[in-house]
Amino acid sequence: MTHTSTDHSTPPAATRTRVRRLGVVGATLLAAEATFFVLRDGAGIDLAAGGGDTLTRVGPVAVAVTAVLAGLAGWGLLALLERFTSRGRLLWTVVAVLAFGVSLLGPAGGVDADARLGLAALHLVTAAVLVVGLSWTARTVPPRRGRSTASGSGGPAVAR
Repeated sequence: MTHTSTDHSTPPAATRTRVRRLGVVGATLLAAEATFFVLRDGAGIDLAAGGGDTLTRVGPVAVAVTAVLAGLAGWGLLALLERFTSRGRLLWTVVAVLAFGVSLLGPAGGVDADARLGLAALHLVTAAVLVVGLSWTARTVPPRRGRSTASGSGGPAVAR
């Protein structure tokens, strides 16, 4: 009798990370679109911004493109920080929260209070999904062996 074995091993960690991050970008897109349709169709908010003679209505395509671009930019930055620092998740989270704060300058240009709140809600939902989701996918790097510790000997620190 011959035994045929198939390899049922798990995919490499890099592939799992890519799939998870792609899922986060997809979830961001879905959450942003759902929020857009609830605000526009459910609450009847005209999501428009601008001043003077310029009026820009925010539509579903703009929401989708912005959510995906924000997700891909966040993914790229996280990957770079993980590659070059040992605190990629922490640094990325700080930058992402700061970027969210700066992004709220856009909704401030809403044509009325409802538009400003609606646009801010879109930014909040997009940022929340990205920050939580991409942070969840971040690599955790164990401390390197052989590093100097508080005792200065390179070995484990011992309380005295």
